[in-house]
Amino acid sequence: MKTFYHTATQMLWLGILSFFMNSCDSFVEVDLPKSQLTTVTVFEDYATADAALTNIYSKIRDTGLLTGNNRGLSNQLGNYTDEIIPYGTPSNPSLNFYNNSLLAENADVAQYWNDSYNQIYAANSIIEGTEASTKLSDQNKKQLKGEALFIRALLHFYLVNLFGDVPYITSTDYKKNSIVSRIPATQVYQNIITDIESAIALLQNNYSEMGRIRADKYVARAFLARVYLYSKSYAEAANEASALLNRTDLFALESIDEAFLVNSKETIWQLQSAEAGQNTQEASTFIFLSGPPALVALNNNLVNSFSAADLRHSNWIKEVSDGSSTWYHAYKYKEQNFTSISKEYSIVFRLAEQYLIRAEARAEQGDLIGAKEDLNKIRYRAGLDDTSAITKEEILDAILNERRWEFFTEYGHRFFDLKRFNQIDVVLSGSKPGWNAHDSLFPLPQSELSANPNLRPQNGGY
Repeated sequence: MKTFYHTATQMLWLGILSFFMNSCDSFVEVDLPKSQLTTVTVFEDYATADAALTNIYSKIRDTGLLTGNNRGLSNQLGNYTDEIIPYGTPSNPSLNFYNNSLLAENADVAQYWNDSYNQIYAANSIIEGTEASTKLSDQNKKQLKGEALFIRALLHFYLVNLFGDVPYITSTDYKKNSIVSRIPATQVYQNIITDIESAIALLQNNYSEMGRIRADKYVARAFLARVYLYSKSYAEAANEASALLNRTDLFALESIDEAFLVNSKETIWQLQSAEAGQNTQEASTFIFLSGPPALVALNNNLVNSFSAADLRHSNWIKEVSDGSSTWYHAYKYKEQNFTSISKEYSIVFRLAEQYLIRAEARAEQGDLIGAKEDLNKIRYRAGLDDTSAITKEEILDAILNERRWEFFTEYGHRFFDLKRFNQIDVVLSGSKPGWNAHDSLFPLPQSELSANPNLRPQNGGY
């Protein structure tokens, strides 16, 4: 990589950063270069610094964990659990996930690890660059650093839920990173919370009018509500969810058929498409027009679990038949092709989750009436009656089921929920080929263990 010290256009900076992030396969592999992102020059001007940050969002959309293509978590964790079944040729990468036969040499697992840590490295570069800048205004520094902290925390959140104990990388010092060790998952969660709280203190509520495509204070609080729930801090989770649910001027549940549109008030944060008129990669991944499916189809057990009256079944699932066989595909996103203007972006956080976070947190604290009120909000929107659950255990079971119907094919919610509820072995051992208890964690990439022995031992079972 060459180092460029002068530029006249924002696009040049974007190109340099894109080249940097595509060129480094592993965050421990080599002496990471002094790219343009790490120089003082990029942070002398807000436009170039903001372009560098914007490019990280683009990388998150296009590669790694949260991409909407068939390599992303929405598809692969759907195959890994009980949402999706793979079709097509034996080379379909989803087969290893569906059969729960992941190995430490699996290319997709290695890509999740490497893409995430490269994106974390880029976020750390933004943090360090803004802190050192003498040219940026204080407000611009706060915004850039706050968004970068949010991104760093978000990526570590997915890593810890996939791999268990992982390194928490907070610098661009390649020598330090090359010998880093894993830390306990509980400490990873503490670091995530610290980063999100710092982001909330820095960010304003100023992106809701820009298509909700960048992290602001509400996006960070929505994420914090999820993190608190996962870490069993139920009072805190309920409070953070309430911070959004109480802002009825900004957020509201939309009708089922409008929930995933680009201007939905249910959206908290979404990933903008690469071009004007382009829609989501998820639609291209999941939709098929004729059978048999080329890649994946919804698991019939999931499809059949919906009530006949559930509007999510009629609006978010579509049937395809060849006359003798019938398949189903996810139909939350409906636009496969370009449209005159983009109609759908990939939604990462939406208000329905906040209702179910608060419902679960309230139930865990013994507020069963409040829990049922929140749960019923989601059920009403789906055209269903009040839940029949009465006891705490029944309400929690009802919430888990509701999350299954609400969040299928969305960024691995089902996998994480089954683990949180300690039901993953019970549910998947009887319905998945090759399921073993150790499959609740992915293997660490063998290439990383070979490059840095401090990452050992390998997760059990691999």
